[in-house]
Amino acid sequence: MKTKTQKVVTAAMLAALTCVITMIIKVPSPFKGYLNLGDCVVLLAGWSLSPLYGFFAAGIGSMLADIFSGFVTYAPATFLIKGIMALIAYFGFRLLHRQKSTLVPRIVSGLVAEIVMVLGYFVFEGFLYGFLPSAVNIPANAMQGVLGLILGVILIRIFAKNNILE
Repeated sequence: MKTKTQKVVTAAMLAALTCVITMIIKVPSPFKGYLNLGDCVVLLAGWSLSPLYGFFAAGIGSMLADIFSGFVTYAPATFLIKGIMALIAYFGFRLLHRQKSTLVPRIVSGLVAEIVMVLGYFVFEGFLYGFLPSAVNIPANAMQGVLGLILGVILIRIFAKNNILE
């Protein structure tokens, strides 16, 4: 069993990893934002940490990437959206994980989390720029979500096989 210090350090490491991976590859989206690979670590945090630690690791790491990248307007929404994604990944996985296989529960919980991400940014950008213009980002955010889910499933399998985060 991990001590509180170990849990905080693990969450901080995943927050830093989320921030760095989000910032490494940034592809401008059609309308004001950018696409990135950070969702894979957001899902990893949700699947591997407790709800509170996962929420803060995902939310803080993603928010810091927005701040460091000059998207300060998005930072509060990103904190909430990515934190909620981690919560959905955590609770969805726990709810669905009944058999030996973990793949299907991870895919389903990750898919629901990514759908919430797409909807969350659509609503946020809708209030900022109008709902019709913000709809332009839905396909791009969905592509980011699919890629994040695929990479997240790969990462969690690698981490589990090598006892990383245990």
